[in-house]
Amino acid sequence: MQHIQITTTTKAEQYKELYEQLVHILDQETDMIARMTTICSAIKEAFNFYWIGFYRVLNENELVVGPYIGTLGCLRIQKGKGVCGTAWKLEKTIIVPDVDKFDGHIACSSVSKSEIVVPVFKDNQIIAVLDIDSEYYNAFDETDKEWLEKIVELV
Repeated sequence: MQHIQITTTTKAEQYKELYEQLVHILDQETDMIARMTTICSAIKEAFNFYWIGFYRVLNENELVVGPYIGTLGCLRIQKGKGVCGTAWKLEKTIIVPDVDKFDGHIACSSVSKSEIVVPVFKDNQIIAVLDIDSEYYNAFDETDKEWLEKIVELV
């Protein structure tokens, strides 16, 4: 059994350690769902965010929940709706410091206070988004964006 071990103190260094361990852990794995599940678990171990999961592109207008760790997630999200659907539509990472101030936020849980959503690209097409929620306001910044964008390339 493998465990994620984070020994450094700055957020950037912690992400670097996490990324390097994920590269090693996922080295021989070819299944996308297994890779997504492992990434969720590793991020949870490293940072203990409230909710971590993937929403996969089901068709041209809908995301469907994929592997995740946390309370029940929304099962399906329309393109352009909520933070996940908006990140998919805009094809870019979105950081939301306060979810209550995001117009059209879909509240899967009232515990969530801030959120980051990172698109997952394959062959220049979005195949999924990584959604991470925190129970704290302003939990995510450019460091999270930079490293999570690298981590989703491992999907």
